[in-house]
Amino acid sequence: MTTLDEVVAAPAEIGVALIGVREGSEVDLDLRFEAVHEGILVSGTATVEISGECGRCLEAMAYDFDADIQELFYYEGLHEFTEEEELDQYQVVDDRIDLEPVLRNAVVTALPFQPVCREDCAGLCSECGKSLNEDPEHHHEVLDPRWAALAGLTDIVAEDATQSTHSVEREEK
Repeated sequence: MTTLDEVVAAPAEIGVALIGVREGSEVDLDLRFEAVHEGILVSGTATVEISGECGRCLEAMAYDFDADIQELFYYEGLHEFTEEEELDQYQVVDDRIDLEPVLRNAVVTALPFQPVCREDCAGLCSECGKSLNEDPEHHHEVLDPRWAALAGLTDIVAEDATQSTHSVEREEK
């Protein structure tokens, strides 16, 4: 058994559309490598900084994440796998193992599909894009277009009523 406690640079494309690990940022590896009959068992944690933006309000967000890693790397040629099984297995090749796919799987599967900066994030106004977190009372008067013609009639009726009142007053004088 041997251990590895090292900080390395993050590889590219660890994340999803709105959130992930920036390429080149620090990955703190605290791993244990154990020789077992089938291969090498790798276990431990990888600490990464997750950064991105909120899926509701688009504000920047960042936090540290500890990805638990436990994976068996099979010795090359020791086991016969079907083509389908081989895609899911990691192997020791030329006495080396590639931790990048393991790290990617551990981090990406734990990321939220729709990240939010906080649970009660109100998001953005769908009409103008203003942050509803800053102004929770913000709203727009929305008129149903089917009633728009009738709204114009109320103005005409009010105008006619005003003119009728003035006409009646003039006739009485």
